[in-house]
Amino acid sequence: MEHINKNRLFLASCLALITTAMTFAIRARLETVFGPEGIGLTLEQLGYAFAPAFFGFTIAMIIGGPLVDLLGIKKITWMAFITHAVGIVLTLMADTMTSLFIATLFVGIGNGFVEAALNPMVASMYSDEKTKMLNRFHVWFPGGIVIGALVGWLIMDVMGLSWKVMVASLFVPLALYGILFFGQKIPVTERVQLGISNKVMFSSVFKPLFLFMVLCMFLTAASELGTTQRIESLLKESVAAPLLVLAFINGIMALGRMFAGQVVHKLSPSGMLLYSAIFTFIGLWLLTITTGGMTFVAAAVFAIGVTFFWPTMLGFVAEHLPETGALGLSIMGGAGMFSVSVVLPIMGNLMDTASAGEALRTMSVLPAILIVAFIGLNIYVKKNKIVKS
Repeated sequence: MEHINKNRLFLASCLALITTAMTFAIRARLETVFGPEGIGLTLEQLGYAFAPAFFGFTIAMIIGGPLVDLLGIKKITWMAFITHAVGIVLTLMADTMTSLFIATLFVGIGNGFVEAALNPMVASMYSDEKTKMLNRFHVWFPGGIVIGALVGWLIMDVMGLSWKVMVASLFVPLALYGILFFGQKIPVTERVQLGISNKVMFSSVFKPLFLFMVLCMFLTAASELGTTQRIESLLKESVAAPLLVLAFINGIMALGRMFAGQVVHKLSPSGMLLYSAIFTFIGLWLLTITTGGMTFVAAAVFAIGVTFFWPTMLGFVAEHLPETGALGLSIMGGAGMFSVSVVLPIMGNLMDTASAGEALRTMSVLPAILIVAFIGLNIYVKKNKIVKS
């Protein structure tokens, strides 16, 4: 049998996630290009134009989840590559709300296929340390946002080049992950390895614990990505360069995820989620009252909060509900991204009609709800003595 090169596949996966993450940072910078000060879209219209990045992601995750087992991880990965490439080209050509909407939809679908294929691949390759390795893989979501934010700042703000040069920079990680995946043998998903039937997989996603985690994913993802995706508009009155705050937040997140193994050792996944919710709530509240340099302090607290949300939610499901398979991970990721597509226009409306502070105060309600939910999850885990499957 042809050898599976785990290191090469993991590196390729990280570069695919960097491509995904850079689209988030670059899209945040495009707020001013396409917004009231640029092409002339309102912030609410931008919310609708950017929403497909999230519901397109959801569509790809929900479709891609079951197809990963049927078609294999490799085919879904190449679908990600193709839709990413089309989305980048269409973004370069966009000049209206409709054309931006369509371009963003392709990018979102590409992003969704990346997660649909590669979360189960990482879980399959490192079945004995899923939460640790999923956190390490997801280092490159904030890491990629840092790269994208710095690239955008250097190209547009320092060098004064066109926004199209910034968007075209996405072709670099895209080409690299395509080259690294090319010709490689890719493992089957863990569900296929374990011989779990489709019937068991589909019935497992209706378990109360899984449905509870899906509902929590709506709130964790919206708290993190709803805030960071609109950082340019939210903080433009507070600091001179909001994109640097975005890079700062995601730098902290990348470092935290890199050392997630030690945190998992000290805290259970459910404990990590509770502490994350507490810090996220405090961070969002502080962002409503700080300006200048203190904004970075508030941003640091917020970053500590959201660092472990996404990968630990996936890790909890992969460890405690492995029978849900790639479908379970895809539903989780899809639910998270769908919630952001709902939140973005609402935040845009609040910023158009009220203020950025009002939008941040509204967002702080989400982690407040999560604090209560995760206290309940910790009690449930201890009461039922849930152990890793």
